[in-house]
Amino acid sequence: MDKSIIYKNASSIALQVAGMGQSDHHGRKHTGTVPGSLLGNAKTKKSSGDSFEIDEFQLEWNGITASSLIQSYNGIDAVRVQTKVSNGSENTHAIEHLGTCFLRNINGEAERGNGFVWLPHNTWCGEAQWQRHSIKELGYTPVNPGFSLKRIAIGGAGGWPACEYLPMGAYETDEGCVLWQIETSSAWNWEISDLDGELYLSVFGPDYDTNGFVKKLLPGDVFESVPCAFAFGKSFQDCVRQMTLYRRALINDSAKRGRGKVFFNDYMNCLMGDPTEENEIPLIDVAAKTGCDYFIIDAGWYADGEWWDGVGEWLPSSARFPSGIAHTLAKIREAGLIPGLWLEIEVMGINCPLAANLPDDWFFQRFGHRAIDHGRYQLDFRNQDVRAFADNVVDRLVDEYGAGYIKIDFNINIGQGTDFNADSAALGLLEHTRAYHEWLKEVQARHPDLVIENCGSGGMRMEYAMLDICALQSVSDQEDYLKTSIIAANCATAALPEQTAIWSYPKAGAGREDIILNMVNAILLRIHQSGRIDQLDEAGVALVSEGIALHKEIAPELEKGLPFWPMGLATMDSETACFGMSCENAMYIAVWRFGPTSDVVIELPERGSTVKVIYPRKESSEPYFSDSGTQVVIRMESKTARLLKVDSVR
Repeated sequence: MDKSIIYKNASSIALQVAGMGQSDHHGRKHTGTVPGSLLGNAKTKKSSGDSFEIDEFQLEWNGITASSLIQSYNGIDAVRVQTKVSNGSENTHAIEHLGTCFLRNINGEAERGNGFVWLPHNTWCGEAQWQRHSIKELGYTPVNPGFSLKRIAIGGAGGWPACEYLPMGAYETDEGCVLWQIETSSAWNWEISDLDGELYLSVFGPDYDTNGFVKKLLPGDVFESVPCAFAFGKSFQDCVRQMTLYRRALINDSAKRGRGKVFFNDYMNCLMGDPTEENEIPLIDVAAKTGCDYFIIDAGWYADGEWWDGVGEWLPSSARFPSGIAHTLAKIREAGLIPGLWLEIEVMGINCPLAANLPDDWFFQRFGHRAIDHGRYQLDFRNQDVRAFADNVVDRLVDEYGAGYIKIDFNINIGQGTDFNADSAALGLLEHTRAYHEWLKEVQARHPDLVIENCGSGGMRMEYAMLDICALQSVSDQEDYLKTSIIAANCATAALPEQTAIWSYPKAGAGREDIILNMVNAILLRIHQSGRIDQLDEAGVALVSEGIALHKEIAPELEKGLPFWPMGLATMDSETACFGMSCENAMYIAVWRFGPTSDVVIELPERGSTVKVIYPRKESSEPYFSDSGTQVVIRMESKTARLLKVDSVR
């Protein structure tokens, strides 16, 4: 399977308009859409940029024009697809479904029931837990010659698009594999089923059947689907590597800020949302000593005490910071670090003093009432007054307080969306997220040195409508560093390694192996240093410093490397996990052992000439080749981790 399948299906556009009905026996499948099945008279247009080309395939029916836009990148076996529909008629049409891409015959020459689906399970503190299933295991069996009503389907709704699954998926046969990622901060869906004796894959954003979505397309209006990227290869891992190349080609310059830098954040296994001027000073000193570049004060800086349902003004607490927050941020700069602050700009607590005095049109609403989730309202970024308020907050943090880094969190899921000034709640959410993305771009343009981190209770909004703008993804809120190892081992499937921020957070008094494992979790990705490193002994601080120095040394190589998994993806009950980055002249491999002491055998994707442990430097158990340079063996004790370097044979 390769990207030619996208072009072969460019004229298959799923478009359902209210009142036109579906034209086949479909059940819940999105087939036989009307007027989608009536579109014809294809026209093509071509445009190009520095590193990509866009092919536009236009189809028309009775004044409705639907276009499939396919963006390809030089040297990358991946494409980005989006559909747009315009209304050139004199009538208003209510869109109930607009597919991003409808791919027929994804099974190729294989039998319909012989493929495999990769499901990207994702949950709070358990991100990027992929599972591979045969489609028969998922309930699909070809019981009729031409079609069935059974489909394999997953999706996401609300403002946490990744709270159950990553907005991704993959389909694999002996002939090859296709991997896709849906790029939206709102609702998304995909389904696999059959049509005319072939398996199809349909990818789409919110729709009426699943999300209650309706968009009234007035004469002259244009509406665009959510985008989706597809990567192709012989295997799932091949596809991830192509998707990695695509992600690097996709992201904006703002998403490349802070490269090669290390970030200390005072939250995880550290102050845990209870920062004070007094408590920050020893952490600032040791963060600078260990080689960190940024120091971020996380949640709590704006409240004297409990703050959950009172957030929204974003004014510093004088009880926590009696000298003023700017004073502490200046201390951070004096230590040679760039200061940062935590912010949850999209929400306002129901007990925030501002909330009672603001008009309802600042907030998400349903049926005339403000929508509330977990004691918070959600601000609506379609409203220019909301965006002006958010601008003032960020400008104050940057210009007045001196923040060079903002961690933007998002800890609620407001449901399908807002029906205020929207044809449907799901449309309101989609329009809000698109307005929010534009606001983020404006902030980045106004503050060209500002680094913005994307967080949604960890990885609940880990997707590329955000990550093509934001420099970092907070991958998880997991507090157990052994479980974080599993998440770290897999997360390069979901985001660029150089964008995935992994906690390294040894607890007070942590032992040598605990510190090493924490550092190995993060060195091949982006280090989010935390924990009570101010309460480690001298040897412990030295281990943290060594890990940070190594990360900075190899970061330029890693930013061009591609991920691989010698033992496959890890699971939460794995006894061993392994994740590597293949770079120009070397392979860097993180290996974790959770089971009893054992020899760990690592199958390399290519031959190596030398192998050694590079973290920690002082190591008694050295790895060795057991099979002509293609197999590495290392003796490992339980609950330990090591970082290896294998010099490649070129």
